[in-house]
Amino acid sequence: MQSAKPFKIPESVLVVIHTPDLQVLLIERADHPGYWQSVTGSKDALDEPAAETARREVLEETGFDIAALGARLTDWQLANVYEIYPQWRHRYAPGVTRNTEHVFGLQLPAPLTPTLAPREHLAWQWLPWQEAADRCFSPSNAEAVLQLPRLLARPAA
Repeated sequence: MQSAKPFKIPESVLVVIHTPDLQVLLIERADHPGYWQSVTGSKDALDEPAAETARREVLEETGFDIAALGARLTDWQLANVYEIYPQWRHRYAPGVTRNTEHVFGLQLPAPLTPTLAPREHLAWQWLPWQEAADRCFSPSNAEAVLQLPRLLARPAA
């Protein structure tokens, strides 16, 4: 007998992949065609650091190995708490209705061609940041993309 799949942890990451000239990569969900988003994913373990979740999800969803690319992953120090969409609540333990999402940016030197996981995503596109924000189905994803110019203008710490 096969064991039941474990419930998802209601703590996730959102990774806005972008270029210095503010092109943003969006990917289309396989389970909801027409739903475009940045890379997202839940922690695999309660003690998994959010940055590690971000690296893992970027690799799984795009094939981009952040370390091999020498790319810059930045913790934007933003967290969104939102109601989990009803169609996805069955993935979580009974009674879990809210998720905490940690926002990261991943700057690539230029648009790269992702290798999508076909069970998760159907298509990809690079768009100027404002168009990307308009295309995102998730309000928190759209808001993160809209923050991109301001966050990139901050001086390095």
